[in-house]
Amino acid sequence: MRHGTLSPLFGYTAIALLVCVSAGWAQTPAMPQPLKIEDNGTVHVPAMDIPVSEYLSPEGKAYLADHLTRVQRPDQLTQTNGIPPLLVGYLERQRALFAVNRAETTVGGVHAYVYVPKKGIAPGNTKRVLINLHGGGFSGCWPACGELESMPVAALGDIKVVSLDYRQGPKFEFPAASEDVAAAYKELLKTYKPENIGIYGCSAGGMLTGMSVAWFQKHGLPRPGAIGVLCAGMTSVAGFGGDAAYISTPAGEGRMPFVAPKPAPGAKPMAMGYLAHADIQDPLVSPATSMAVLAKFPPTLIITGTRGFELSSAVYTHSRLVKAGVDAELHVWEGMFHGFFYNPDVPESRDCYDVIVRFFDRHLGK
Repeated sequence: MRHGTLSPLFGYTAIALLVCVSAGWAQTPAMPQPLKIEDNGTVHVPAMDIPVSEYLSPEGKAYLADHLTRVQRPDQLTQTNGIPPLLVGYLERQRALFAVNRAETTVGGVHAYVYVPKKGIAPGNTKRVLINLHGGGFSGCWPACGELESMPVAALGDIKVVSLDYRQGPKFEFPAASEDVAAAYKELLKTYKPENIGIYGCSAGGMLTGMSVAWFQKHGLPRPGAIGVLCAGMTSVAGFGGDAAYISTPAGEGRMPFVAPKPAPGAKPMAMGYLAHADIQDPLVSPATSMAVLAKFPPTLIITGTRGFELSSAVYTHSRLVKAGVDAELHVWEGMFHGFFYNPDVPESRDCYDVIVRFFDRHLGK
């Protein structure tokens, strides 16, 4: 979704009603239950069943049903050495499908894994590099999430990916992770031009991608060539906020047994301990709060799903970037949930990889 406008809602509604009447659907006896709407606009929605979207592939439908069942089991989410059981099968499949070499290193003093395709880096990418900032709620999922976000992009994009093991909560708090990304970025700038460096991440990593660009601005670092804010937006309210908290979340992972950590004495209640003492209105935390900061952003890719609890934040972030004049793309996968592309065996994930690879290929070095 690029710059553009939508026709008035009334137009769509009128057309829909005409089609329904002409088709004889107006005679259907089943009518929706009336909604109770308060003066402030709050809608009381009656209980209802939400089937799997008919637009999903057969593999996607099975994947959604399996995922929603498994995320309700605490044993699937408890991490061992940074790997929750929920992700073990996806790691095994990605390792089998995507031929990459992984090397452990430090970049600017930050622990990292470097992924390089076994067939070699494409000639057009020898002077390009991608930085991956893994997901995990600023509290874990290293190396699992870093692996799942790096291997397919490195293999399919024929490009080097550097995944950073940045500092997380609860031991560390903001701005530790932003400092780590900046340190690694400065080190890579010794070898690569800024326009040839891309940064991307999912969930907390997507949020950190935006935070890092804002951090670069404050500290006089050149902006990267392009970024990818995946399964996230650039707002830092608990749960990402917006309509998605009440619509997408209950139909997705809203029933998962997640317990927010208790805030430290004097801290603000946040879903992520890493941001416990941060001001969520600070552009270094939530870049979408500042049009001046957003106006200096590089081309930005935003990816989400209709059942992702980050959907509203992602949509809002995209609208703000467009308003600021930034070349921004928003891709929303119907029926999919938070971090859906970790599973490489569904068509929706493969389409997502293709979008990511093509985006960076178009924008790096421009």
